[in-house]
Amino acid sequence: MKQNKDTVIVGGKAVLVPYEEKHVEKYHSWMQSSELQELTASEPLTLLEEYEMQSSWRQDEDKCTFILLDEQRCDSGADEIECMAGDVNLFLNEPDDRSVAEIEVMVAEPSCRGRGLGREAVDLMMLYAIQHLGIVKFTSKIGMANTPSLNMFKKIGFSEVSRSEVFRELTLELPVSEDLATALRHRCSPAMSLRSYTEWSKSTGN
Repeated sequence: MKQNKDTVIVGGKAVLVPYEEKHVEKYHSWMQSSELQELTASEPLTLLEEYEMQSSWRQDEDKCTFILLDEQRCDSGADEIECMAGDVNLFLNEPDDRSVAEIEVMVAEPSCRGRGLGREAVDLMMLYAIQHLGIVKFTSKIGMANTPSLNMFKKIGFSEVSRSEVFRELTLELPVSEDLATALRHRCSPAMSLRSYTEWSKSTGN
C-alpha cells in the first residue's frame, strides 16, 4: 500500500516499518521453515518470487504491510535487518466495503516470541487502521493448531464466527467500538508515535 510507504509506527517494544526490498532476503529465509509455513498457511516461494511479491504488495492498495522490528535490538545499535522479528498485515478483501480488514501477524524469530511483540504489533496496527484507514471491523483467519495466536486474538477481544474443518482454520471478528479504540489508545500510549521512515532511517543509521 502506497499510503504507508514512508510510515514508521514506534511502540514500546515493537517498531513497524514498511516492507522494503532490503527485507526480502531475510523474510524469504524465515519462510523456508515448515513450522511457519504451517502456522501461516503459506506455500514456499523462490527468492525471485518473494521479490516480486514485495514489489506487488507495495503497489497494492488492498494490502498494508509492515515489517515488525524488535525495538530492544534497535536501541542496542543493531541494524534494521538484525532487528527484524516478523511482520503484520492488513488485507482489504471486501471490494464493496473498504472499512473491513483482515489482520494477521507473524513473529518469525524464535528469540522474539513470548515477549509481547506480536500483541503490541497487532495493537499498533489496529489503532493505525482505525485512525488512518477508516477501518470499522477486523477479521482474522487462524489455523486451529496455532494456539498462541488464537489465545492472543481472543484476549484482544476477537470472537469466533466460523470454522473450516477442510482448511483447519477459524475465522474471528472484532467490530470497532469506542471502547475498543479507547483501550487501544491506552495500551499504545504514550509510547506510540508515527514517524517518517526516511527520517527514522537516518536517525537510526539504517
